[in-house]
Amino acid sequence: MFKVKQAKLTLEDGTVFKGKSFGSEKSIAGEVVFYTAMTGYPESLTDPSYTGQILVSTYPMIGNYGVPFSKQENGIHKYYESHKLHISGLIISDYSFEFSHWNAEKSLSDWLVEYDVPGIFDIDTRALTKILREKGSMLGKIEFEDENIGFYDPNKENLVSVASCKEREVYGEGDNKVVLIDCGVKNNIIRCLLDRNATVIRVPWNYDFTKEEFDGVFISNGPGDPALCDATVNNVKSVIGKEIPIMGICLGNQILARAAGADTYKLKYGHRSHNQPVLLKDTNKCYITSQNHGYAVETKTLPGDWEALFTNVNDETNEGIRHKTLPFFSTQFHPEASSGPTDTEFLFDDFMANVEKFKNNKSK
Repeated sequence: MFKVKQAKLTLEDGTVFKGKSFGSEKSIAGEVVFYTAMTGYPESLTDPSYTGQILVSTYPMIGNYGVPFSKQENGIHKYYESHKLHISGLIISDYSFEFSHWNAEKSLSDWLVEYDVPGIFDIDTRALTKILREKGSMLGKIEFEDENIGFYDPNKENLVSVASCKEREVYGEGDNKVVLIDCGVKNNIIRCLLDRNATVIRVPWNYDFTKEEFDGVFISNGPGDPALCDATVNNVKSVIGKEIPIMGICLGNQILARAAGADTYKLKYGHRSHNQPVLLKDTNKCYITSQNHGYAVETKTLPGDWEALFTNVNDETNEGIRHKTLPFFSTQFHPEASSGPTDTEFLFDDFMANVEKFKNNKSK
């Protein structure tokens, strides 16, 4: 019989939710955010963009298909989006003690224990999510028994320095060399580039890659406040001056915008789901996208030679930018998905077409 301990979630406004423990029995603090995806928790929990966050799932039952067997292809995990869990804690309504899936090797609880991540179930996640929607994402803490720890705001730290790789790495042997600035990259971004004949040169967030030989630059997703990533912004500025093709995703959208001279700001509760509709500029084309971010670009601060590329249909926030004449663009959503819809994966084709064109012009 699975034995559970009592645990509680306390929000910074004083609200307390009592539940039962699964996973690690460790008290932690962080930013409490919710996500509305119905599937794909192995991908979400290994997404580095969740660094420092206590994640609330609005889908009621979690854990029923366990955790997939870990294997590597091309030097990266096939079923995970990084090499470990990045969430600080997990809050759910109903935990499935029994799991069943052809590719499952362990339970979700065992996986959380492995990375010392606490989880609470038997929480009214609907009531909790309503609080976060009305008041915004807020600080919170998971505590066991009589423990009393303090609150912690992860966004005051440079979380990118935590989530980024520490050394330069190279993947693939494609014809086109792409520098990937790792701000907390998801593995499927690397997969999508490798599938398109790229050699991926993955570098840390603050690495001076300007002496590298490359045909394009890719700025990855990542956690936290883009205003704390000056080293990345400055390196991107130097590339803009050379007119080398650039693509960014999520935090990469915010980094590119700041390099262009625009501002960013914190959203009330962010976008974390598989069903965010975005409208492509000057068209009636609306795409359903996967998203995970708490900050956004202030569109009205973009310089005159830049423009919004996509806009969120729900709240009209920025979902991408592009330069009007040069091969620079980025998206706030995740065209690589994993998990989520793949409707916008064609944007990788657009980027690689820019890279091919730049490479051919350079060789003339």
